[in-house]
Amino acid sequence: MNNSLHEKILGIICSVFDAYTAVLFLNDNPGRGQAVFSLDAVFSLGNKVNSEARLQPGQGLAGWIASNRAPLLVPNFDQRRSNLGYYLDNEEQNIKAFMSCPFPGGGGVICVDSKRQYSFSERDQKLLFLFAEFLDNLCLSGEQEESQAEALRYYAALRLIYVLRREHSRWDEFLHGFLDIVSKAAGFEYCALFTKQPDGENYGVEGENYPLLIKNDASKLYNLNRGMVGWVFRNSSPLFNGGDSGVPEAPLLGRSEDAPAFQSLMALPLIIQRKVRGVLCLASKSPLPIGADVQDFARMASEHLALFLENLYVKCRLRDLHKSMTESENKKIVS
Repeated sequence: MNNSLHEKILGIICSVFDAYTAVLFLNDNPGRGQAVFSLDAVFSLGNKVNSEARLQPGQGLAGWIASNRAPLLVPNFDQRRSNLGYYLDNEEQNIKAFMSCPFPGGGGVICVDSKRQYSFSERDQKLLFLFAEFLDNLCLSGEQEESQAEALRYYAALRLIYVLRREHSRWDEFLHGFLDIVSKAAGFEYCALFTKQPDGENYGVEGENYPLLIKNDASKLYNLNRGMVGWVFRNSSPLFNGGDSGVPEAPLLGRSEDAPAFQSLMALPLIIQRKVRGVLCLASKSPLPIGADVQDFARMASEHLALFLENLYVKCRLRDLHKSMTESENKKIVS
């Protein structure tokens, strides 16, 4: 087991989920009989992971995932009923939560655990799947050196984003930093967040990495029926437009709008409370290839931003509810 890149990515995964251990198992015999998965890389806050661990089909939770190629989330892990299969001594008895995802192609398994109960949610598992998808693409890539450089850049950016959330409590400061990090990591000159207006018919620019559409601290409103951003709002689906120089210019906000013409575009919906509330957009005037790796990175960044906004939404609802209950109690006391 000697894969420093995979170990660095697992370290980022541990940081993202505030986990105790993250391990990666890869198939020893892809396409040749029964699959046996050996430990390829590990990042742990302890030193009790078995570096020689192998997953036999159906053996332990990790083995079950490898053989069934299905994700698993165990928010309250009970080692008396099952085992993980990659710890030495009695370290496993300290684990309280576990989640895992297989590679989409079946060639590997990522496992993450924690010493705190209910540490992981279904949203976390969805994000872990994106890591699994990225690692799967990385392992299949023939351009290893270039792919490794991209991987380190993308996941260094994700780590910066999580640090940014802790350092900036103000929404405008966090958003500007977030858009700047995502733009530089993905190699797109422009990055912006568009949000749907209360009227349900228009959207505006919430923030951008440099002034382009926001004039005098105010954003013009755009109809949901216009432009590629409007298409993402209406269809709740991501949109990727890029490649060779022959790619037609992407009408970001509609061809009649005064926005620059872009030849490369990624636009991803932010789904909050089951509705598309915003669209994260990256655009460039020059043609750029939009491969699986940069798409995965953009999805992870948009998922993080959606989670951040959903947490703000829940906090605001709780604050309003508390205020309403307090006012109601005060009225009862006065009466």
